[in-house]
Amino acid sequence: MDILVQKFGGTSVESYDKMNEVCKIIKSYKEENENLGLVVVVSAMGRKGAPYATDTLISLCSKINEEPQRRELDIIMSCGEIISGTILVNMLRTRNIEAVFLTGYQAGIITTRDYSNAKIIDINPNRIQMELENKKVVVIAGFQGATEDGEITTLGRGGSDTSAVAIGKALGSNIVEIYTDVDGIMTADPRVEPEAKVLKCIDYEEVFQMADKGAKVIHPRAVQLAKSGNITLAIKNTLNPTFEGTKICLECKNEIIEYEQGDKLMTAVAHKDKIAQVKIKTSEEVFTQVLNEIEKNDISIDMINFFIEEKIFVIEEESIEVLENILKMFKVQYEINKNCAKVTLIGAQISGTPGVMAKIVRALSKSKISLLQTSDSSMTISCLVNKEDMSKTVHAIHDEFYLK
Repeated sequence: MDILVQKFGGTSVESYDKMNEVCKIIKSYKEENENLGLVVVVSAMGRKGAPYATDTLISLCSKINEEPQRRELDIIMSCGEIISGTILVNMLRTRNIEAVFLTGYQAGIITTRDYSNAKIIDINPNRIQMELENKKVVVIAGFQGATEDGEITTLGRGGSDTSAVAIGKALGSNIVEIYTDVDGIMTADPRVEPEAKVLKCIDYEEVFQMADKGAKVIHPRAVQLAKSGNITLAIKNTLNPTFEGTKICLECKNEIIEYEQGDKLMTAVAHKDKIAQVKIKTSEEVFTQVLNEIEKNDISIDMINFFIEEKIFVIEEESIEVLENILKMFKVQYEINKNCAKVTLIGAQISGTPGVMAKIVRALSKSKISLLQTSDSSMTISCLVNKEDMSKTVHAIHDEFYLK
């Protein structure tokens, strides 16, 4: 039996009208191939502010207790996907489509005991396979699982993507479809860059870099899982399901697409705000101790430039208070520049292509944007700018590499 896994995000199941579109997609697949085994993974209904969204469910506890226990938080957070999944199953049945709903635990997803950020240890697909053999569409709650002794856990942000790919891997699927509210992965966020284009095909590593650098496309954990299982990911639009969307796979590496600039292909521009630049002046010995404390407190540092007299890096703004406490403890001289943003150019062919940085600097200079710091890797060049210049920076870089 061929098995297809489809994942529908929060915006795809946020209302009865949207769920009706999901039902149409499922029905069309079943009509095209009645022997197809169809597994559907769902997120909670809607986003922040919606009645059953994950953040709303969290607030029910946090309003009462500012520091609720993570075990109980995971239990209440798991309810969002259970609500959307049971509603979808009942809608499918009214359309004469046999379907069954399973929680993450019922679907055989076993995780670590890291509440709110659990990792999948194993999946026992027997229950899913049994329901598929009975010709049922299997609807599964994303974002959740359970420990070996039955404690309910959640997988952290983007967990439904991870659930879908992990289930696809356990079932031997060749493709997992991720449905959202856009036509696919784009060269930039269309809300920031109106000239952004849909990418037909992209390599795992490139999309991983996009997600890691701030593009809200698919969770990096899901991409890593897909790569390890050689699973093709298809990013599609629930409201435009016939559009081919974007494929993520090994075969996409170095593939030529229609807006390639000669032989210099750049893939996308990603951005992330709420970034702070940190400058520290201290001895190497003390700074090593500072780094040890940063590691102990799980603070992620990025865009690292270390010099003899000064160390410069960036952190997310939510980590500023903890970092300042560490720096004060060691009595080091420091400066924190808040309200920054990181804009990153991503492309597999950046490495070895001369003149890329020069183009970026010229583009930013032309737009009168102050460049605070840069860092690069084999397929990325990141620029730190003032937050107020973030949108202009995205546009300047996108315009330089895609519209010329």
